[in-house]
Amino acid sequence: MPGSFPVTPVNRVRRQPDRGHYDRETVHAILDAALLCHIAYVIDGRPYCTPTSFWREGEHLYWHGSSASRMIRAQAQGIDLCLTVTHLDALVMARSGFHHSVNYRAAMVFGQARVVEDMAEKQALLDRLIDRIYPGRSSLIRSPDAREIRATSVMCMEIETASAKIREKHVSDDEADYTDVPAWTALYPVTQVLGAPSPCPRQQAGLARPDAMADFVPGARLDAVLTSAYRRTFG
Repeated sequence: MPGSFPVTPVNRVRRQPDRGHYDRETVHAILDAALLCHIAYVIDGRPYCTPTSFWREGEHLYWHGSSASRMIRAQAQGIDLCLTVTHLDALVMARSGFHHSVNYRAAMVFGQARVVEDMAEKQALLDRLIDRIYPGRSSLIRSPDAREIRATSVMCMEIETASAKIREKHVSDDEADYTDVPAWTALYPVTQVLGAPSPCPRQQAGLARPDAMADFVPGARLDAVLTSAYRRTFG
């Protein structure tokens, strides 16, 4: 498989093209560090955009939803989809409104989805959804019963093409503004971190956090924890 997605009119980064990345390693890293995505699609001529949890396996993306969901019913018809992920990394304060910005890592992925019909495959995928976040947890918990599996649809989308866009710069002003505009400027890093766990009040006695969740410590970066969990589960 080529190392980069072909650049086409669909995935080409047009605004600030120097920030565009088309190599699979960069796109995959942005996807694997995220838990939530937004999926855009059109139903009856009206655009919709649905946030949902997702995960990647190779060149396929998976997500789940209620079998009664309009989103799922529409996507199952093979309509074109655009799935996006964004990580906010910094707030950037400049000397003009035009140059205020944010640092970010974003990925935009295109394709069409299908419903996973095979019950055994669906069961395995739902287990991997749990393990993608909490490595090995599917073997510790109750498996979904037939009613729960029927009530849940799993969608699979092969990545047709994709691109990433990254800004990782400090303050960047017009040259004259550095001396002519006496405004305080700065870059504020932004991260999502885990807080302290709040155990279930009905927790059985003597249970400890599984060793596979050693990365889940207060103050740990969420994107780093998710990336580590992904690698533990999928290699």
